Amino acid sequence: MYIFICNLSLNGVYGSTAFYPNILANLLSETPSISRTGCLTQIFFIFTYGSFEYSVLALMGYDRYCTLMYSSIMTPCKMIQLLVFVYTYPICINLIHLILTIRLPLCGFILEKVYCDNWSVVRLSCSDVSVNSAFGYVVTVTVMCLPVTVIIYSYVRILAVCLRSTKEARAKALQTCTPHLLSFTNYSIAAFFEILQHRFDLSNMPHVVRTMMSIDPLLVPPLLNPIIYGAKLQEIR
Repeated sequence: MYIFICNLSLNGVYGSTAFYPNILANLLSETPSISRTGCLTQIFFIFTYGSFEYSVLALMGYDRYCTLMYSSIMTPCKMIQLLVFVYTYPICINLIHLILTIRLPLCGFILEKVYCDNWSVVRLSCSDVSVNSAFGYVVTVTVMCLPVTVIIYSYVRILAVCLRSTKEARAKALQTCTPHLLSFTNYSIAAFFEILQHRFDLSNMPHVVRTMMSIDPLLVPPLLNPIIYGAKLQEIR
């Protein structure tokens, strides 16, 4: 479990590194801007950060499932194999997604968001983007929906067992799973809003609200996760 918490923390640093330098530079500049290369690089790092976050959260849910359901601890070999997979697959699929974006000619150069994301850049293209849109759904399903399914399945099984267990067992399960559920819920709400913002017109929503919700996945999890796990897991202190 602690290996996964460490990976979650390192991923928060990784995502913050992709976001903060540019946003701080733009705050100090009279004309906020970013080069196309810099924008595409930021897209790759931010999207892989989001994919890693969900993948690691899915692994943590699976780990809780194995521990509470079968009283077994994941072996180091299996842990390494799973970590290699959850890092390799998002890199590969997001790299393909980025290549599809790079090939598009751009007819505009103004982004409505404070950082670069793939769909905002695709919208600036004056050519057919149906391939990008279709592949975007594939990315969403594989890097978001599948991990969410794993997490929900794990907790449904855990809940079913807890309902038949003693009060002490339920208390232990609650203490073990609460930090993970808080992290998962916070990130899922922000990620769901991002999908809605990409696929639907939310221009009637106040710009400040859209901006704050769009940067929530980059700001809140790296700050909230250490507090959640530090407060709930006494062994960390």
